[in-house]
Amino acid sequence: MPKPFWKGAISFGMVAIPVRMSIATQSKQPSFRFLHRKCHTRPKQVLYCPKDDEYISRADTVRGYEYAKNQYVVFEDEDFDKVPVKTSHSIDIKGFARIDEIDPIYYEGSHYLEPEEMGLKPFLMLKNILEKKELAGIAKVAFQRREHLCCLRPFEEIMALHTINYQENILSPEDMAPKEVELDDAEMDMAAKLVDAMTTGFQPEKYHDEYAVALQELVEAKLQGIEPEVPEEPKAEIKDLMEALRASVEAATKSQ
Repeated sequence: MPKPFWKGAISFGMVAIPVRMSIATQSKQPSFRFLHRKCHTRPKQVLYCPKDDEYISRADTVRGYEYAKNQYVVFEDEDFDKVPVKTSHSIDIKGFARIDEIDPIYYEGSHYLEPEEMGLKPFLMLKNILEKKELAGIAKVAFQRREHLCCLRPFEEIMALHTINYQENILSPEDMAPKEVELDDAEMDMAAKLVDAMTTGFQPEKYHDEYAVALQELVEAKLQGIEPEVPEEPKAEIKDLMEALRASVEAATKSQ
């Protein structure tokens, strides 16, 4: 069950809706440790201060902002709680937009929002309005030592909050545009048929992390002293595009 890591309120005009925020996703990849190649022992990560010529622990450290060469203003953990923005304890809704207006390239992380008991009624009110109007709230909220741009939308019985990139963080793809080529109408029609044959809608339960499964199998194989077969790298060449498209349509149609 997701555990709340942030508590505050959705600021909606003059209305404050107390909520809890939880991380919505997790990784199920097998985890690996760094080992000393020579003896397979886990090395210790140490911090060394060259000025005092001594090893220190993380408890002996503070964060510093370098405002000039080797000159720092020091921050303790509690100083970050004093950053003068109201979004430290508030999801400040700035406006509303259709969810399809937000290009997926802007999305970062996903979180769950659930209401505190005293905020249940306004929480459901906002959720229902967003559902009916097919809108998302565009907001700002501060956590993990930064202020995030985000959108919140209805999700099942609660709401989801997605952190999204600021415009200045999106790199321009203008230098990556491929040169123009003339597209053959017959090949375009066949490609469209292939897309139609493969159109099934998004069914997330059909997809699984095959790399994670194969990686776990590789771990088991190594434990048993078995050398796995390395899959062949697919050839990235198209000798006859139309024939490849036609064969793909036939295969996709049979698999339906």
